[in-house]
Amino acid sequence: MSDNLDALLEEIRACRACASFLPHAPRPVLRASASARLCIAGQAPGTRVHASGTPFDDRSGAVLRGWLGLTPEQFYDERQVAIIPMGFCFPGNDAKGGDLPPRPECAPLWRERMFAALPNLKLTLLIGQYAQRWHLKERCAKTLTQTVARWRDYGPALIPLPHPSWRNLGWLKANPWFEIEVVPALRARVAEVLESG
Repeated sequence: MSDNLDALLEEIRACRACASFLPHAPRPVLRASASARLCIAGQAPGTRVHASGTPFDDRSGAVLRGWLGLTPEQFYDERQVAIIPMGFCFPGNDAKGGDLPPRPECAPLWRERMFAALPNLKLTLLIGQYAQRWHLKERCAKTLTQTVARWRDYGPALIPLPHPSWRNLGWLKANPWFEIEVVPALRARVAEVLESG
């Protein structure tokens, strides 16, 4: 299984399917091991992650690790934690300076093969609407707020989350139930999954 995953990761890292649409050379950023039990399904790398090659190597990563109750060492231990964004390359910025959506070519090319190569996953965290729509399909609610509020309906293998970006500070203030109800349950579930191995 690990040989298949290694070959797949090599193939993904060499991918140039969206090269003509990017404002830079492709640099797929993901982490995975066949032994991983937790998967973080985010959106796509931002500018800092594109430069460093390390997923969630920014303030949003610190917020996410806080929600999960994980140290950087635990978070970046790919034997336990896979990080598989919807788009593997930084898609560029929109006119307002925000990140563009993940490139649409990426998920159909790689997502099913990637998850088939991760047989030990017990929990996938769906960060943001792109991951939620892909993984939950028709079970996804109309809005991110509704989907996250229904988090109990998707467990125990899937938990939808908002993106931990500073741009969502207003959302977090408007939805205090997230940090009161969801974050403690999330930390407990993450600890349970990682300790089960």
